[in-house]
Parts: sequence; C-alpha cells; structure tokens
Amino acid sequence: MEDMIFYDRLQFAFTITFHYIFPQLTMGLSLLIVYFKWKYLRNKIEKYNDAAKFFMKIFAINFTMGVVTGIPMEFQFGTNWAKFSELTGGIIGQTLAMEGLFSFFLESSFLALFIFGEKLMGQKLHLLTGFLVFLGSWASGWFILATNAWMQHPVGYEILDNGKFVLENFSALFGNPWLLPAFLHNQLASVVTSSFVVASIGAFYILRNKQIEYGKLFLKTGVIFGLISSILVAFPTGDWNAKNVAKYQPAAFAAMEGIFETENAGAEIVLIGQPNMVEKKLDNKIAVPNVLSFLTYQKWDKQIIGMDKFEKEELPDNIPALYYSYHIMVGLGTIFMAIMALAAFLLWRKKLYKSKALLWAIMFLVPFPYIANLTGWYTAELGRQPYLVYGLLRTTEGVSPTVSSGNTLFTLLGFVALYMLLGLLFLVLVGKTINQGPKHQTH
Repeated sequence: MEDMIFYDRLQFAFTITFHYIFPQLTMGLSLLIVYFKWKYLRNKIEKYNDAAKFFMKIFAINFTMGVVTGIPMEFQFGTNWAKFSELTGGIIGQTLAMEGLFSFFLESSFLALFIFGEKLMGQKLHLLTGFLVFLGSWASGWFILATNAWMQHPVGYEILDNGKFVLENFSALFGNPWLLPAFLHNQLASVVTSSFVVASIGAFYILRNKQIEYGKLFLKTGVIFGLISSILVAFPTGDWNAKNVAKYQPAAFAAMEGIFETENAGAEIVLIGQPNMVEKKLDNKIAVPNVLSFLTYQKWDKQIIGMDKFEKEELPDNIPALYYSYHIMVGLGTIFMAIMALAAFLLWRKKLYKSKALLWAIMFLVPFPYIANLTGWYTAELGRQPYLVYGLLRTTEGVSPTVSSGNTLFTLLGFVALYMLLGLLFLVLVGKTINQGPKHQTH
C-alpha cells in the first residue's frame, strides 16, 4: 500500500511539475503582450507591435506544450486517484470543467485570431483579441486555484451518507478566503517568470550586438515589470498567503518555518538552518528573534504554535522537503527583488545597457523564477499533506485500490521518456524563435 501511494504521488508530482513550466510563462507573458500592443496603439511605433507578435509566438509554443502535458494529469484523477475523484468529483469537477469549457476555449480561440487575424480585424480588434487571450489565461488560473483552494481550505460542502462531497453553497466556493490571496500570489509570480524571460532575451540581444533596438525594449520592459511583480509577490500577496497558512493550517506553518518547539515569548524567523528530524531541531541555525510573530500577527511577543503541540499524524509527512521548498522560494524571491532593483537603478542612470556583468546575470537567472514558482507549489502541496482535502480526506483514502505500484511505475517511466522528447522539442522551437528575433516582422 505504501509503495502504491508513493508511486501515485511521484507520478502526479512529476507530471504537474513538468506541466507547470509552461502555464507559468503564458499567464504572465499574456499581460506583457497586451502591454506591447497597447503601447503600439498609443504611439504607432512599429517595434512595439513586432514585440507583441514575437512574444505571442513564444506564448503559442508554451500554450501548446501546456495543453499536451496537462492532459495526462486529468487522466490520473480517474486512474491513480479514482477514489478521490469519486468522493470529491461533485465539487472539483465543477471548477475543472469551467476551466476547460470557459477559459481554455477563450484562450485558444483568440490566440489563433491574434496570430493570424491582424490585417483582417484592424489594430483595435487585434488588441482586444490579445486582451481576451490574457483574460482566458488568467481565468484558467482562477478556476484551477479555486479547485486547489477548496482542497486546502474546504468550504461550502456537505458530506452525504455514502461519503461523497457535494456543493452546498456555490458562492462559498469562489468566496473561499484561501482563493484570492493564492490567485494573486500565483499570477504575480508568473509575471516575475515572464519578466525575467523578456529581460533575458533583451540582454541576450544586447550582449550579442544583435537587434539592439528590440533588446533594449525587452530589457527595459522586463526590468520594470519584474521589479514591480517581485515586490508584490512578497508583499502583500506572499504575506497574505503566509497568514492564511498560519490561520487555517497551523501544523504546516510550523513545519515550513522550522518551529519545532513552541516559544511563549514570540517566535523567531529562521534565515538559515537544516531540519534535524532525529533531535527535533534546526542545525546551524541563523535566526532573528520575534520577527516571525510580528510579521504574522503584528505583535512581537505573540505565541506561534510549534510542531511539538501537534500529533504526529497531523504533521506534514515530509517536513524537510516542505521546509526547504518554502525557504528556497523565499530566498530566490529576495534575490529577484535585489537584482531587479539594481537593474532599475542602472536603467534610471542610463547605464544598464552597458553593464555587461548585470546583463549576463539577468540572462543566466532565467531558470530560477521557474524554480521559485515550482517550490512555491511544493510548499502548498506538501503543507496540505497528509490530506487531499485538508482535515477531511486523507491521501491514503483517495488512491485507486486496483492500480498496482508496478503499473504506475511503468507509466511513470514512459512519461519521463516522452517528456524528455517534448522538452527538447520545446527548447529547439523557442531557441529558433529567439534566434530569428522580431526584426524580420518589421513591415
């Protein structure tokens, strides 16, 4: 049974990790595409229009890969997690269906119109199609996160005699106090990723002395959007999310902050440390006293419950992974703010385009927003364990009893091989698009 659950979770973790590489770029990039198109309509400078069409090509490649890699996750609900789907399908099936019926078709339909319909529609309608692509991509995030928010903090439900969950209050599903902060935090994090991608392509062009005009535009735009979104990811949205975890999932909050023992006079915030699960402490700890209490409750001496106050069965089942995921996310977010603040300062001083060291740094930092986004998701999902629906349905109760661990491992190896090929294809297509650049689109 343990092997079966392990491989079921491992397969879903792998497929969703690979899948989320793509939508985290498309959601943020759609906003920047609308910005470029809007700038073109305002000042009629052709490079803004070229930029919008260029990044829509990259958007389209990511969108296609996101669709292809997202389909296996849907099937896993019916294979590896059939019991979970049977019990909760009356609730999560509604939000997932809305994501497919509304946002996916909105996004895909107007994506085609944006790419092929500029001359037919005219510029204002072309901008509208770009905006509807943006709306569809963000609506997709809203419905997916509404599903996840219900699993993190279930509301508006009723449990029937047969154990099935049904929706009792539809408005509660979308008024879930977990949903809005999670949605805003997630979407702004995707803007961080897209900003770094746009800025890194600009830095690449400048360093290669190729398509300099576009390089400067991409770099400037990426830095400005990157600085704003990096700050907003940390505060207020990140702060809001952390307070929600402290309120609704106190065991997860204690684990991700590394609080093994309850401190009566206020909790410290840990900057560096390694969880020691044998001795129930953090090794090599560097911490600042009372700061966590102040950040969470605005009181320096407020008590925060540690892991010692919870039963072992109620604690997350992989505390080190949760702790490291959270601290990697926070650490990288801090670096992003510092890099983008420095770049914005040099941009203001008109020295950014000649600062080769910073241009190289921006270009090579591009994988790290992806890592920060993924570790953010790991934090949320590892924190919810050992539950599928927090406090109500344990992970062990949601697996399919008829799917063996051998079958799951076999299909997992197939996914790994297939996704390796898809990843290589993606890199080739995006690399070729970036190498061509937007300049050939100039009329």
